[in-house]
Amino acid sequence: MTQIALFHSVLGVRPGVRDAADRLRAGGHQVRVVDQYDGQVFDDYEQAGAHVERVGFPALMAAALEGVADLPDGFVAAGFSNGAGMAEHVALQGRCAGVLMVSGALPPAMLGASAWPPGVRVQLHSAEGDPMRHREWDEEFLAVARASGAPVEVFDYPVSGHLFTDPSLPAEFDAPATELLWTRALAFCAGVDAQLAAR
Repeated sequence: MTQIALFHSVLGVRPGVRDAADRLRAGGHQVRVVDQYDGQVFDDYEQAGAHVERVGFPALMAAALEGVADLPDGFVAAGFSNGAGMAEHVALQGRCAGVLMVSGALPPAMLGASAWPPGVRVQLHSAEGDPMRHREWDEEFLAVARASGAPVEVFDYPVSGHLFTDPSLPAEFDAPATELLWTRALAFCAGVDAQLAAR
C-alpha cells in the first residue's frame, strides 16, 4: 500500500480527478486529493487560468507543500497538468518515493532546482497531440531526472486531449488511453510500494 497525494489540474477537482482517486484506492493505496481551490471547479481553461493568475503560483506551491506536510516520507506525488507541476515541486523536496505526472512537466530550474532527488522514481504520461504540451519542458525535466539515476518511465498516447483521462470532458476524453494509463500507473505505484518494503 502506497500513500498518494493527488493534485488536480488548472480546472480543479473535476470528475477525472475523483475517478483517478477511486482507481488508486481500488488498487489498495491510500489517496489524499489536495484541493488547492477549496472546492472551486472550472469548465473553461481561460477562466481557470485567470483564477491561477489571481492566486499566483507561489501561493499554489505553498499550498501544495502544506497539503502534504503531515504525510510520512515515502509517499507518491501525483498530478494532472498544472497539478503535475505541483507534484514535481513536492517531489523536489526529497520526501517522496515517486512522482506520477500526467499531461505536464516543468524544467526543474523553473522550480528553483538544478537536480532531481536521487532514487525518486518518475512516470510521465502525455498525449502526442496535446495542444498545451511543451515538449521542450518535458525533455528538460526528463534529462535532469535521468541524470540523478532515478528510474524514469515515459509514455506517449496517440490522442489529442490535454486531460484525456477525464470522462466529463468529452472533447478530450479517450477511454482506451485512460485504461492503458491506469494499468501502467497502478503498476508504478505497486513498484514504489515494493521498493519501500525492500528497504
